Amino acid sequence: MKRSLILFSAIAALLLSSASFAQTVPVKKVDGILVTSTGMTVYTFDKDVADSGKSTCNGPCTANWPPVSAKDVKPTPPYSIVTRDDGSAQLAYKGKPLYLFAADKKAGDRNGDNVKDIWHVVKD
Repeated sequence: MKRSLILFSAIAALLLSSASFAQTVPVKKVDGILVTSTGMTVYTFDKDVADSGKSTCNGPCTANWPPVSAKDVKPTPPYSIVTRDDGSAQLAYKGKPLYLFAADKKAGDRNGDNVKDIWHVVKD
């Protein structure tokens, strides 16, 4: 009986600790612009189709446009998760995958806005 109680307690603790791994979305709105929790600007890509569940920026594209990770995130609308070609989870906003721009070096930089007229700061 004592062994069963210890086993039950261990399983309960494990379940509770795994539930705490899930976090809210790692972005927020600041002055009408979507940024990460560290203040880095977030972008969308015109070639991505909203609600398709896919990102079209893969391979070499991600060197300049790293995806916003959704690992261990439990999003609520308007946020969702898309599964990338490599199997990783990427955060999406209103169905569009979210990205950072490698040339943005500090919080508040918006160097990626309107690059090639297909990358855009997420405004609300």
